[in-house]
Amino acid sequence: MNARTSMGRGMEVLGALGRATRTLPRGMSVTEIAEIAGRDRSQVSRSLGALSDSGFAERDALGYRLAPEVAATAQALTAHRLRTDGVSVLEALSEAVGTPCFLGQLAGDSTVTIAESVPASSGLVASWIGRAYPAFCSDAGQAVLWDADDAEIRAVLAASDFTTGGPRAVRDADEFIARLNVARDRGYSIVIEEAEPGLASVAAPVFDARGETVAALQLVGPVRELGPRIPELGERCRASAGVLGAALRGERGEVLGS
Repeated sequence: MNARTSMGRGMEVLGALGRATRTLPRGMSVTEIAEIAGRDRSQVSRSLGALSDSGFAERDALGYRLAPEVAATAQALTAHRLRTDGVSVLEALSEAVGTPCFLGQLAGDSTVTIAESVPASSGLVASWIGRAYPAFCSDAGQAVLWDADDAEIRAVLAASDFTTGGPRAVRDADEFIARLNVARDRGYSIVIEEAEPGLASVAAPVFDARGETVAALQLVGPVRELGPRIPELGERCRASAGVLGAALRGERGEVLGS
């Protein structure tokens, strides 16, 4: 048996199991997991047996699930890497473009900054770390809800006061969803004067090992400065979010060295 191939298949099955565990309240059958992983059922069955024997997966009458301690460890590792690798990515991007860079996450119906890199030339003195801002009009709002469906977005924004945004902020969840759909097609969001007058930003989602959005990377600055550079900055932001996502998936050396 090729050990490397066997391990690779096992990791693919483990990743599929992790994605399924988060979205389904029950165990998954071998056939269902094989469909998610895109692998032959017999190969998946063998991999699941090995994962179960090793304590990475659990089996009950309904099927297989990711072991709780494995899920908790993965979440803790992702949170740690977001703050460590995240700072490195932000600093590299900020130095390259000369613009304040931030990393934000969804918290209720708000976004909260968890890391930042601010060039001295920007004149920004106060830190945004730990500060919350309404998701419907924040710089990171669209990006942190990138992979949410319409029902999930409406649930998140159900209690939002849409009268508190900037002059170009959305006025309801439907308008937010419409702008998010345009951003998805583009590959990054553009937020101009939605948070406050004169402020613009671009943001892109950061995906974890399960392929789910765990944070948003954004560039923020005055409209007069960012406006003419939005296409360039948007692509740089998306690329940097991709680098951070690769680090979360354990691909750091390969991606950062490319």
